[in-house]
Parts: sequence; C-alpha cells; structure tokens
Amino acid sequence: MACKVADDSQNQRSHLVRSHAHEEDIPGTVNVQAAEGDDSYYGQALFPVPADDPNDPLQWSRAKKIMILIIICIYSCLGNSALLGTGPYLTLWSEIFNISPGDASTLISYPNLAYGFSSFVLIPLYLKFGRRPVMLGSLLAFIAGLAGSSQSNSFAELMAWRIVHCFGAGICEALPVQLVADIFFLHERGKYIGYYTFGMCFAAAATIPAAYMLPTKYSWRLFFYVVLALACALFILAFFFVEESSYDREEHMNRAISPERSDRTISNTEKPDEAIVEQAASIPTRKSFLTTLRPWGRIDPEVKIFTLMWRSFTYFLVPQVLWVITSFGIIIGLGALAFNYVFPIKIMAPPYNWPESSSGIQSLGGVLGFLFAVPFTSSSDRLAGYLTRKNNGIREAEMRLGVMLPAMILGPVGLVIYGLAAQLNLHWIAYFFGSGLASFGGYFYYSFTLAYAVDSYNSNTSEMLIAINVGKQAVSFGLGFGVLDWVMESGYAAIIAGAFGGVFFVNNLALILFMLRGKQIRRFMSTSWLAKLHGRR
Repeated sequence: MACKVADDSQNQRSHLVRSHAHEEDIPGTVNVQAAEGDDSYYGQALFPVPADDPNDPLQWSRAKKIMILIIICIYSCLGNSALLGTGPYLTLWSEIFNISPGDASTLISYPNLAYGFSSFVLIPLYLKFGRRPVMLGSLLAFIAGLAGSSQSNSFAELMAWRIVHCFGAGICEALPVQLVADIFFLHERGKYIGYYTFGMCFAAAATIPAAYMLPTKYSWRLFFYVVLALACALFILAFFFVEESSYDREEHMNRAISPERSDRTISNTEKPDEAIVEQAASIPTRKSFLTTLRPWGRIDPEVKIFTLMWRSFTYFLVPQVLWVITSFGIIIGLGALAFNYVFPIKIMAPPYNWPESSSGIQSLGGVLGFLFAVPFTSSSDRLAGYLTRKNNGIREAEMRLGVMLPAMILGPVGLVIYGLAAQLNLHWIAYFFGSGLASFGGYFYYSFTLAYAVDSYNSNTSEMLIAINVGKQAVSFGLGFGVLDWVMESGYAAIIAGAFGGVFFVNNLALILFMLRGKQIRRFMSTSWLAKLHGRR
C-alpha cells in the first residue's frame, strides 16, 4: 500500500516546479544560481520560489496562465478603447450639447482621472477579498456604465455614466500587472507585462471604427453598443477562466516544514516508505473546476484597507516608482490625449478637408508604431538573462534597461515631427510618422519601466500599483486637460514639438541615471525609513 501511495505521490509531484532562488538583502537583486534538483531557465533557478502545491498560481499549467493573460489583456484594451476611442466625437458633442470643444474634451479628461483613481479603492479591495470577485464586479460596473452612456441625452448624464464605466474598468490598469506577478516567474515578467501593454496601447485603434460609426443610424451611440457587447462576452470568459490568484505561499511553506515534521525527520525514526506517505499527504489536491468558479476569493485577514490606501502614497518618494508615473503620465497626456484632441480639428479643416468619418484614422500611425515594437517585447528579459549568466547567476533589476536606449530618442522625435506637421500643415503622412515614432518609443517606456519597478520592489507590488495608477492618471489629466487651449494660444509647434517633446526627452534621460546608479538607489532606499514603513527591514 505504501509503495502505491509513493508512486501516486511521484506522479502528482512530477509537474511541480522547484527552485532555491532567493532575493538578496537589496530588493531587486536576486540570486538565481540553480542548485541540484532545481527547475531552471537557461541555467537560472526560477523566482519567485513556488510552493509544492498544485494550487499555487506559479504551478498552474501554461495554457491556463496564457488564457488568463489573454482575458486581462482584452479587458485592458476594451477599457482604454471605451475611454479614448471617443476622440472623434468631441466636435459632434460640442454641437449637440451646445458646449465648447474644450468642454467637450472633458468627457475624456475627467473619465481619464476616474480611470486612474479607481485603483485607490479597487486595489485594496482585491487584496482584502481576492482578485476574482473584484475583477468580476468591476466588469459589471464597466457594463452598466457603457449601457448608461449609450442612452445618455445630456452632457451631465453622459459625463456621469462615462465616469462609472471608466471607474470600473480602471482596475485593468493594475490587475494585469498583479496577475503577471502572481502567475509568472521573474524571467517572464518583461515579456508578459509587454503583452498587457500592447493590449492597452492597441486601444488607440478604437478611434478608427469609432469615426466610421458616425454616419450610421445610431451615430456615436453605436460605439458604446459595440463595446458593451464585447464587455458582456468578456465577463462570461472571465467568469469561467480567471481563477483566484491570491495565494499565501509563505503559510504553505511554513506548514510544510512544521517543527513536528522536522523533528521526526531529523530523528530518522520513520521508515522511508512512511516518510514518503507523509510527504504525499502534505501536498494538497488540485481544486476542482467547479470550485474555481466560486465568485468570491480568498479573504486576507491581515490586510488593512485604509492602511494600504494611505501608505501607497509614500511610494511617490521611491525614484523607480516616480519614473513609471512620469513616463506613463507624459506619454498618455502629451501623446495619446494630444493626438486625439488635435488631429480631428486639424484634418477636417483646410488644407486637408477630410470628412468627419475619417477623423479617427490618425491612430493608425500609433498602432503601427506599437506593432513594430511588439517583436521587441521579450528583449528586456533576454538581455537580463544574458547579463545574469555573465554575473554568475546574480540578477540586478537594472539589467533589462539597456534595450530602452533607442526609444529614449525616438519617442521625443515623434512629438517634434507631429507638432511641426500641425504647425506647418505638412503632408498628412507626417502626422502618422510622428505618432508612430512616439508610440514606438512609448511602448518601451510603458513596458520596461513598469517591469523594472516590479523587479525592484516586488514585496509590495499592490501598494506600488496604487501609487502608479493614481499618479500617472493625475499627471496625464494635468497635461491633457488644457491641451486644446494651450495649442490655440501658443501654436502646435511651441506646445507639442517644443514643450511636450522637451518634457518627454528629459523624462527619458532618467534611463541613464537608473542604468548607472539604480542599484545604489535601491540600496539607499532599502535602509531608509520608507523600507521600514513598507515592511522591509
């Protein structure tokens, strides 16, 4: 009987991943030297170290992980599409609601603010009550807001429902990164965060079908009908395939090496077969599919919601986090919002005189820029892996940053080209080329600054994500709120090419600082009062 159980144990355990990797005293410095029996990736032990439990998200099958990633990337794309895809409607809304184009643009800028600030509420909730229930609840709010927007008949009503659906969908700015940290290993993070970033960036293409919907029977309302239908389908997929990924790995490992078991092992009083039987009995069985469909998650009694809320703001003082905030905020505020606001006004006026139905096609340049950048999504992981092997298995968070050097220049150059095209009424292809370059460079900064921050401070990823999402939306709101007034007063070249391009370039130059001094900054932060406040001693 003991032999049979032992065989069953081996069959059950054969797929479980093992590793002895560990983080050093400095957060972001990880020893991935592989020991005997470790699973590895190109000779590097896997980190984080998974538990011997098939329910540990790190132990889930590759197919399950990829399905979850696809669903959350689609959610990010839909959420951003619903927010930014309405750019071609600003002129129409200003006429329908008898408001100025600047006031009409607030139907994007205020929901954009709600989109980011929802993380302040929803991230603590998913830490306390689980990822799954908060995701499903946010999808229901997203659906309700879209339905209300499609039936709105006044500026105030449309604004209210826009804020509702953006507040609900705002969680998809943080949840994909959280899920990547939950279910994937360190050597995969750059690639999979990059795929989430592409889903978010691809939403720029939403302005193209949105503009072509204007001449239809339902006009701008059709846009909300379409996104609503897709959101309902996504809710069904999420319900069946997104399992709760909150998992107390430390508790499981502590239970596996309890003092009683350790004493019995050391005393060597048990027979080998009996030890194997006990070891097999300590491994939980995999949850059934029906169990994973429960709409509630794992309630964490240790999480104090209000403590998380106020403590997250202290991450604004962490340089790596602040860099993510400024990078995202500048790219969204100076790039995406400026492009969405400016292009329809320019392209429908002389000398271009394009029809209103073509006013959203400018996003094609941005989408092409993102598509050209996608093949480089895994480049930071590959570079970090190569440098880790050269460094005898010691991985530093900064090792992924070198691939961003070309993007440091290309992004600001794109803004300069775009601003000059608008100022000098250059050929329309210049708009596409400028936005394409800005998007190509922005993709690297979207993906790899975020992956770098998660690598540097992975112990409190969720609190860091609150700060990042609130901060970047505040920055983008501040930069994008008055962009139409600024360009009308000072000119397209002065604002977009000069001011915006200059700010973007200065932000990008921080790459050199972190490549050269990033580890010293992490070492200093690990001994500061902030480290004690964040739970690092």
